[in-house]
Amino acid sequence: MAAPVVPQSNSIRRAVSLLNAVDPGRFPRLLSRLLQKLHLKAESTFSEEEEEKLQIAFSLEKQDLHLVLETISFILEQAVYHNLKPASLQQQLQSINLDQDKAEAFTSVWAAAGQDTIEKFRQRVLTPQKLETVGWQLNLQMAESMQAKLKSPQAVLELGVSNEDSKNLKKVFVEFSHQELFEFYNKLETIQAQLDSLT
Repeated sequence: MAAPVVPQSNSIRRAVSLLNAVDPGRFPRLLSRLLQKLHLKAESTFSEEEEEKLQIAFSLEKQDLHLVLETISFILEQAVYHNLKPASLQQQLQSINLDQDKAEAFTSVWAAAGQDTIEKFRQRVLTPQKLETVGWQLNLQMAESMQAKLKSPQAVLELGVSNEDSKNLKKVFVEFSHQELFEFYNKLETIQAQLDSLT
């Protein structure tokens, strides 16, 4: 068997005994939900109200429920990190004494959605924020003094960025003087030239 990806710690042993006692009928749905939300670190998978329902459904104290949820997430994260095949995941789970029905539930959920989850993690690592829109405008500021009739034009870029965790568009405004915009343009030209040389 491959090197163990789930350590035999006291908390893992405790979590395994709790997992083995969980209702096998409801377990796959719990796994699916955790796997769907695994890449969204910024938000918790369950609301407080949902956690209370889970405590009742699985007959677990709050602390034990948290241990179970954290352990499932940890196992799934290890599967992502090591890009485990379903059969290898099942072997790993049986080596920590997880009951066969629970190990099979993990395996079937992983076989169905594991590759998608790995892809979501790759996307998240490569593009934590994505540029969606670009807008611009010119601002012309007149000098306060009547003697100095200087105008200082400013370019304002409006960048709409989104990230994987939230679908909301965040607007970032950047103001440039003529000189700053010229320097920024030259940097973009350099970046473009390097990208062109790689493609």
